[in-house]
Amino acid sequence: MPDRSAPVQTEQSRQIREAVGVNTSKIFDTCLDKDCVDELRVYPTVTSQGYIENALNIRPRSADLLYVDVSVSPISFNRGYYTVDCTYFYRVTGETFPAGQSVTGLAVFDKRVMLFGSVGSVMSFRSDDAAPAIGGTELPRAVVDAVNPIALQMNLLDVTDPAPGEPELRDIPAFITDAFDEPLVLTDTARRWFVTLGQFSIIRLERDTQLTVPAYEYLIPDKECPGNNDDDDPCTLFGRIPFPQEEFFPPDIVENTASYRSLV
Repeated sequence: MPDRSAPVQTEQSRQIREAVGVNTSKIFDTCLDKDCVDELRVYPTVTSQGYIENALNIRPRSADLLYVDVSVSPISFNRGYYTVDCTYFYRVTGETFPAGQSVTGLAVFDKRVMLFGSVGSVMSFRSDDAAPAIGGTELPRAVVDAVNPIALQMNLLDVTDPAPGEPELRDIPAFITDAFDEPLVLTDTARRWFVTLGQFSIIRLERDTQLTVPAYEYLIPDKECPGNNDDDDPCTLFGRIPFPQEEFFPPDIVENTASYRSLV
């Protein structure tokens, strides 16, 4: 993989040429989230449901974050604060016991946070907007950064008499269902699949603002763009790969990192 371009150095000897106005996003409030979502209902695919009916239990394998739907609403009793509603869509994969069949399904997780997003009465109209905003004031923009969750636990539950008034699953966007190889079983079933997930995410509220920043000079790349050489044969490409010595000689000491990826 080619090296990324190094950031421009601003030595003291370099003089500021001019003050430049830029339009950027200012972060007004942000928060870290470490959610342990316990007993989240999983809606399996048709084939997976058949495997689940004959299984004793399910072992966790993986969970992929497909999409996060984000919406912002003002809080009437607390000026400048907003609720950020986030809906996480997961593709969950497990393995039945004792048959060892791979099962896949959809899990949906809702959460709400309250953040400060300041106030503004300006209405912005842009040439690249899909539809113009009619009336009202501009809301701050909510951004959610998230990583794939950790599948902590899975289990099966037999439901002989579903509780009355149990909430039904909302309408699932088409692009979410398209992420699965076959239709999902979204109706009530006697045997249900549940998962416990660990989710890390960062949520923030930001608004567009204008700032004046010092400009030193134009950013001109100082390296050529690397490309694929079609004349290279497979052996030549293989010869450029360094020998993986660490794969043949295990280390004497294994460092215990705090990274969540070591648990995946």
